[in-house]
Amino acid sequence: MNSSIRSYFIIALGGVLQGLAMALFLFPHSIPSGGAAGLAVLINYWFNIPLSFALWFVNFSLLVLAIKWLGNSSALGTMFGISITSLSIYYFDLIKYMPITNVWIDLVIGSLILGCGVGILLRQDVSNGGMGVLALIFSKHRQIPPGKPLLLLNGSIFILTASIIDWHIVIQALISQGIATRVVDIIYNVNVSLSKPLLMGWRKK
Repeated sequence: MNSSIRSYFIIALGGVLQGLAMALFLFPHSIPSGGAAGLAVLINYWFNIPLSFALWFVNFSLLVLAIKWLGNSSALGTMFGISITSLSIYYFDLIKYMPITNVWIDLVIGSLILGCGVGILLRQDVSNGGMGVLALIFSKHRQIPPGKPLLLLNGSIFILTASIIDWHIVIQALISQGIATRVVDIIYNVNVSLSKPLLMGWRKK
């Protein structure tokens, strides 16, 4: 299989896993999976705009702001991953899934799946969108795994979302991020080559 096609296939897998975790396990409890998702939840709360479109809009806007830090292939890969995630959220929303009564079980399952999806995306040198764009830039410049900066960036959005909707959300969101970012770092650092990343060199435009 052509390496570029294989890379996009892996990015699609990461996007689907991320969308599944959001739509079936986290969003039914209004738990934001990240900073962009937190903003999407607020947009949905204020304007009743579908979460799938709100998430795509927030991600696209943040990517435009950060585009000068990304190479062309990484930017295209990130937009592809964002679109796959949004389409997955829309599709899984149609399933009419009823979340498990215990929110903590959904939170743990969703966070594990989310971490796998985000980790797969970051291993391809593309961002999962939103704050992941900034976390990936920080990771590349500081030569550290992206999990910790991702947690710090998302924390401020969680506090804003919780202050408007429900303070329980911030506790659930931070626990979710703690689990997910741990999985992200494990997958990001695992010594297995999924495929050659789309981005061969990190450069500014």
